[in-house]
Amino acid sequence: MSFGQGGPSWGPGDSQTPDWAALADISAARNRRRKWLFIGGGVVATAVVGALVAAVVVAAGNGSDAADKNATQLPSPQALPSESSAPAPSFTTKAPPPPPNPKDFISSSKKDKAPLNAGTLFPGAKLTVANRSYAKHATHHTTGCASVTQGALGSILVNNGCRQVIRATYSKAGVAATVGVAVFDTEAQAQRAMKQSAGGIASLNGAGVPTFCRNGSICRRTANAYGRYAYFTVAGFISGKNVTNASANVFTAGDDVAEFTFRQIVARGQAQASAAAAAPAS
Repeated sequence: MSFGQGGPSWGPGDSQTPDWAALADISAARNRRRKWLFIGGGVVATAVVGALVAAVVVAAGNGSDAADKNATQLPSPQALPSESSAPAPSFTTKAPPPPPNPKDFISSSKKDKAPLNAGTLFPGAKLTVANRSYAKHATHHTTGCASVTQGALGSILVNNGCRQVIRATYSKAGVAATVGVAVFDTEAQAQRAMKQSAGGIASLNGAGVPTFCRNGSICRRTANAYGRYAYFTVAGFISGKNVTNASANVFTAGDDVAEFTFRQIVARGQAQASAAAAAPAS
């Protein structure tokens, strides 16, 4: 049997004993070579894998990392806005005062200071209510309240402190209506005069309207009050014909003139309330 060149040999019938020490040395030398080859191969493989990983990391760093860096980079301190020098807004927990009540301005002469005359109370050349228009004719203004009344109304106005009466006449299709506004210092005086009313306001002719609702002709009369104003109407036919319950056009004319007058008084209060609200606080 042969182990190859350089190794011991023996065969059957060989009386020589094998050199066991030499055989052990040869085996050890072979094992050492195999071990170093295995270790060396592992080192090389590890180095190759490490190189590949490093290449992948470098490649990734050259791509998305650079983009992320640009996307998250903060502006320089010079590019940041500086603090404003304007003072910070301040707030108060105090509730604002309520808006003025328009009726307060027309309920007492102490607050009702807007100009008052036939032009301000009955402006324009006509009045319109619910698409019905009436032409305006004569107007009149007097501080002698009793002089423009009929029956007991004169004394009632005077006894309750009437300051002045402003009248205007309107007409439409043969029907005329006069409204007289009696002005007092307080709402209470106007209310009493309205509740006590008897007789009525005297019709006002002129400016194209003849005398009407006089000399015993029957006409329709109304009495109302709002704020410090009591207002009275008399309506009838210009021809002098008596008014009956069937005279719907006369009733409508008297109501429309009264409604217009009421709106004018309300608007007077609203205008003064708006002016007071817009005025700077003292």
